[in-house]
Amino acid sequence: MTATLILHNGMIHTMDDDLPVVSAVAIDKNKITAIGPDKFILPLAGHGTQVIDLQGKGVTPGLVDAHVHFMHYAMELQRVDLLDVADRAEVDRRIKEFAAKTPAGEWLQGRGWKNELWADTSFPTASQLDELVPDSPCFLRDKSGHAGWANSKGLKAAGIDKNTADPVGGEIQRDADGNATGILFETAMQLLYNVIPDPSHDQIVSAMQDAQQKCWEVGLVGIHDFDGPDCFSALQTLRKNGELGLRFYKNIPAAMVDSAIAAGLHTDFGDEWLRIGSIKIFADGALGPQTALMVEPYEGTTDTYGITVVDKEGMYEIASKAAANNLSVTVHAIGDKANHDILDVYEAVRKEEAQLGLKSKLRHRIEHVQILVEEDLDRLAKLDIIASMQPIHCTSDMEMADKHWGERTKYSYAWRTMLDTGALLVYGSDCPVEPIDPMIGIYSSVTRKKLSGAYAPDGWHPEQKLTMAETIRAFTLAAAETAGTQATQGSISPGKLADITVYDRDLFAVDPDEVKNVKVQATIVDGEIKFSQL
Repeated sequence: MTATLILHNGMIHTMDDDLPVVSAVAIDKNKITAIGPDKFILPLAGHGTQVIDLQGKGVTPGLVDAHVHFMHYAMELQRVDLLDVADRAEVDRRIKEFAAKTPAGEWLQGRGWKNELWADTSFPTASQLDELVPDSPCFLRDKSGHAGWANSKGLKAAGIDKNTADPVGGEIQRDADGNATGILFETAMQLLYNVIPDPSHDQIVSAMQDAQQKCWEVGLVGIHDFDGPDCFSALQTLRKNGELGLRFYKNIPAAMVDSAIAAGLHTDFGDEWLRIGSIKIFADGALGPQTALMVEPYEGTTDTYGITVVDKEGMYEIASKAAANNLSVTVHAIGDKANHDILDVYEAVRKEEAQLGLKSKLRHRIEHVQILVEEDLDRLAKLDIIASMQPIHCTSDMEMADKHWGERTKYSYAWRTMLDTGALLVYGSDCPVEPIDPMIGIYSSVTRKKLSGAYAPDGWHPEQKLTMAETIRAFTLAAAETAGTQATQGSISPGKLADITVYDRDLFAVDPDEVKNVKVQATIVDGEIKFSQL
């Protein structure tokens, strides 16, 4: 047995039940060949073997983010960043600074504003944005990605005026006189997207190369992506050129379901670098703009229930068609009514699958699962539906959740409930809605605290916390199980692909409150060190 790389003298948490913790691992080219104590692994070193003394550092299987909009993330790195900026004056400064560098007439774009963080929590207006960006059309998506802020030039370019009707599944916010304020919700944002020039293929590929490096720096080896065909095309170019250094599980927008079927695509088509995942449907909106679809009205209101993006009948039509053609389905559902509706749809589709005699059960998912009604708490497990959740949403949104959902929050971000009822739980970030850094998600999962600790200092609904082992599993082996690649990925086991994340200390030994200070030291993908501070 030979080895091209050996890591030893570490605390290696393998996610392999046969040997859960070892001190050393041997890698030959792109495969793990042996794990165990130093005394068994070090003798495998030969001429040319790279041997790294970890000096007690922590190791896990390579982290996978199971919910990313990768093209959008890559392009956002080229645009104005407003993510989690709580000072409105700083928001304005950043926009104005970016506008000064933008040629007159060219679109200025950005992402991440969140009015709930500002002293004045009311939505901003087009006229306010006009003062900051007077010479160019401008459109800035909010943090949730379910609302956008346009200036007057942007509204004019999109043809939005007092007489423009709300599109199905969306809303143009209006003032008392019926004029558009500059805020667009849900599908109404498409009116802007229709006139904003798309980036070129080469621009997307170049941006993705930069974004890929950022992912390695935070310990990621794989991505479950939720962007559209432009993203898929760019990923294929990177794959063709031998430049794809993250493993992608590529989900397909619901609008493309007929094209996917006609092309003969099916779930798991592809290789270890780029595979087809599920058909992605949107059931509702988001918590922040109060567009997540609820059974009962939002707190303090009598008629605000959220927005239906695709209704139950529409979701059933897509899901039934996809499943019959060997394509699994994944649905964005945040509100309790949206989750209830898609669970009803999945129940009907599971019966159809049984009637069709499908040999392997399709791995259907719900993205976010942010709040459930009590009677739905065990339905994901019963229907074998994957709970694809983002722990950082809990710690980012807990104040809004308390404000908008009140007592209902006891059934929100219910990770422990998902595991205890037997559902497969997989974790991600929803980047660029949230930062790409999985350490924030890990911290959120084991503490349910904000990074500042300023709200719910003992943990928000602490009964839903997970252990470190459960958390790491949700970022590793569960991600492989979700993608159907557990035979070759997800754990540090002999014969599996050598995807590994190294930390500056043992994650399993630190106090939960210290997890936020743990740093990634190295990322290994396919046996190649992609990032290292060792």
